[in-house]
Amino acid sequence: MNKILLLVVVILIPVTFVTKRTPEPVMAGITLENYKLEIPEEEQEEETTQVLISNNKDKSNAYYMDLEDYVIGVVAGEMPASFKDEALKAQAVAARTFAMYKMVKNNNYVLSTTINDQVYLTKEAMQKKWGDNYSYYYNKIKEAVLATAGEVITYNNDIIIAYYFAISNGSTDSAAAVFNEERNYLVSVDSSWDKDYQCYSSTYNLTRESFCSKLNIKCGSINISKVVRADNNYIREITINGVKFTGREIFNKLSLKSTDFTISVNNDIVSIVTRGFGHGVGMSQYGAQGMAKAGYSYKEILEHYYKDTQVEKL
Repeated sequence: MNKILLLVVVILIPVTFVTKRTPEPVMAGITLENYKLEIPEEEQEEETTQVLISNNKDKSNAYYMDLEDYVIGVVAGEMPASFKDEALKAQAVAARTFAMYKMVKNNNYVLSTTINDQVYLTKEAMQKKWGDNYSYYYNKIKEAVLATAGEVITYNNDIIIAYYFAISNGSTDSAAAVFNEERNYLVSVDSSWDKDYQCYSSTYNLTRESFCSKLNIKCGSINISKVVRADNNYIREITINGVKFTGREIFNKLSLKSTDFTISVNNDIVSIVTRGFGHGVGMSQYGAQGMAKAGYSYKEILEHYYKDTQVEKL
């Protein structure tokens, strides 16, 4: 007797669900925590953070761009590309943190591409700036940015306002003294690495008449008195020809590089020697370079300049 073998073939037709957002529960007893819809890797869309930027004051040409691409342009605009990799990474995290802080405070915030927020360079501007070295410097900065992608600085689990500046007088200054902002992570810290750079000190000369005009004071002889300096040597108050000024007022009125300055008069020429360059709050960029040269990592650099903070992923 012949045996007949019956083969039953069951064809399973796979059904793939594709979604671009977290699905809502589809039945009783299934929560968002234990409900998971698998999406093939090739069909998943990578999520990116977008920032809104503009290069003019009225923000009429504002447009969105990828956060990490923005950070590349900021590092290119704010820090010398020749700096050490760890310094560039520290700058990348500080720049990303600054942008995210602004966005967290105001979802519709438009980041200026100028010193009003952070200087941002397009690829065309980078090519003009670096010439034949464009590819080398662009890739160097891009690697530093991508190595820290998504990382920000936090204090007590909140994103900080990551101020930074060029170079200090050997110490940074506090946000309370400079901006009248009480921020426990923006206090004066040592930055003695800055003293190793030629741009640490500079001299500014102007005529007696120009000096008096800018300060709106009487201009007979120049009499300087009652100079009050903080422990970090930044000037808090100074009296010139009987008029009391804050160090910040002199800094702004005379367009100085720092509030650590010394004024001397020789005949009709007023010479002002400054130490440092910038407002002095947060991370010193040349200090970061000095620390990188000394072997510090970018996280160690950031945790030095922003006290009691942590570097975390967004």
